[in-house]
Amino acid sequence: MVHDGVPGSSGPNYYIPYKDYIKNVASSEIYSTWPDAAIRANVLAIQSFVLNRVFTEWYRNRGYNFTITNSTRYDQSFSYGRTIYEEISQIVDEMFTNYIKREGQIQPLFAQYCDGRKVSCPGWMTQWGSAELAEQGYSTIEILRYYYGSDIYIETAEKIQGVPSSFPGTNLTIGSSGNDVRTIQRQLNSIANTYTAITKLRVDSVYGESTADAVRTFQQIFNLPQTGVVDLATWYQISQLYVAIEKLAAL
Repeated sequence: MVHDGVPGSSGPNYYIPYKDYIKNVASSEIYSTWPDAAIRANVLAIQSFVLNRVFTEWYRNRGYNFTITNSTRYDQSFSYGRTIYEEISQIVDEMFTNYIKREGQIQPLFAQYCDGRKVSCPGWMTQWGSAELAEQGYSTIEILRYYYGSDIYIETAEKIQGVPSSFPGTNLTIGSSGNDVRTIQRQLNSIANTYTAITKLRVDSVYGESTADAVRTFQQIFNLPQTGVVDLATWYQISQLYVAIEKLAAL
């Protein structure tokens, strides 16, 4: 979900499939005539930036009902309905499951960058600078390591899937039912593959004693009040860990 405007503004939100979003941002921010290595480095930075926003649920954890904005003060340039460059579209189709990360970390790198001409951003990648490096013969990974450090790696996602739903607004407890309960049951079952103390649940959309027990165990593991109730804090702890375990989510 992309918000049109700065956080807190009244602009509309757009639901955009992940690949379409990346193609739009890349077409808005870089040039299809740049060397292939520069385009690929920028696509990876764009993907890693937005996937870090998804991974951390940066805006949703702050009460917003969107994933990212189209404000370059905060995020990336996105123009609803703009023309997509074919050369960029083809590269995104090849690379949309890739992202960059640091050695030993799970989350995609928060790959900050700027254009490098209109705006100066020391310590970040500059887009025009990446094009100049590519003209000098730098490869994609060499460009990325030039700006982000030698411990940068290109990772491939095992799968791409939807963003976990945002907090429904009311606590889930014994007697609750519906899609929000189903979401929690499904996510806890995924987490239970790693944290085996959590008992796997029947995904039936009904918040019974077994669901409450699984939630209570999760809360104990992650030092939350052991109420057996999914409040805001528990919801987002489950959501964030689920995204981490499942590797990546779509926008």
